[in-house]
Amino acid sequence: MAMQDGGLLDVRPGADSGRAAPEHSGAYLAAGLALTLYAGALLAWVVTGAVDARVGPLDFAEGLFNPLAGPVGALGPQEWALAVALAAVAGAALAQRTVARPAAVLLACLVLARSLREGIGLLHPGYRSAYRFEAMGGWTLATHVLGLLAGIVVLCALLPARPEAGPGRAPGSWWAGRVSRICGALFLLAGLVQTAWLVRLLADGTKGAGAYLASAVDAAVSPSAVAPSAGAAFATLTAIAGWLVAGRLALRGRRDVRGALLVFAALQLYLVVRTVVGYTVTGAFGTGTRTVEGTLDLATTAYLLAAMTSVVVLTTGRAFSPGHGSTHSWARTRPE
Repeated sequence: MAMQDGGLLDVRPGADSGRAAPEHSGAYLAAGLALTLYAGALLAWVVTGAVDARVGPLDFAEGLFNPLAGPVGALGPQEWALAVALAAVAGAALAQRTVARPAAVLLACLVLARSLREGIGLLHPGYRSAYRFEAMGGWTLATHVLGLLAGIVVLCALLPARPEAGPGRAPGSWWAGRVSRICGALFLLAGLVQTAWLVRLLADGTKGAGAYLASAVDAAVSPSAVAPSAGAAFATLTAIAGWLVAGRLALRGRRDVRGALLVFAALQLYLVVRTVVGYTVTGAFGTGTRTVEGTLDLATTAYLLAAMTSVVVLTTGRAFSPGHGSTHSWARTRPE
């Protein structure tokens, strides 16, 4: 309580709309622990790979952002970003934040897809035998099994833990959900552009469509028994799927996809930044404009950089608060 003009002004925080309901506390705790275990496993692979390769801290930091700096371990940039995202979302889930729910569901689907890809590969006897000859084969298989279990736990725990439905849509609610729709439009356009590039790649005969798609869904086509990595084809297809699915949901004005938008945009932003660093080092910004395809590639990179940055900024802003006029988060005690 505080005094104002001789009266009392109640500045005590009300119900935190960003916190999970008490009855869902166990679900968030289970999801957070599952994500923590798998994030720890991936981080252990990153550290072990860097130690085995005798990569110093400065070289490791450079390799995280410069694709030409050389390998910094057994895993690739997709796995580095995934490990950090898993750890961040796990922390939010353990803190009972509702924003963690859509992000955790998104990451659980991604982790499950990675593990199922490995499961399909294990249907081939030749690929199964590869695990026996690789020094880290047992640890690789254990990591995929852990990912499978973690994804199942997260989905089973959080899918039923739906937040309470808010009040019905009021007149002008389309405009009230404009931030979500803007993010959805940016995501959808990114997905469509990347789909066009993939079609272009498969149509020019450089890579056969069947072999490319097979390498994305079957680990035996693109072996990964050495480490729990999924490959470039899998990363491309999951990126397109994530942009299109999350973008479609956000375009409908759904605020409950905020966490998924934020995490996925941050993942893709990191990968785009690595691409920009690589272009800068090789001078591609000067030579890429000499051809139409090179110009389009640079334009796509610029759009992805701007779009993913915009989504990260918008989803972390106050405009994405659960309800209009809410005073949660850092502005909890400020009168509206």
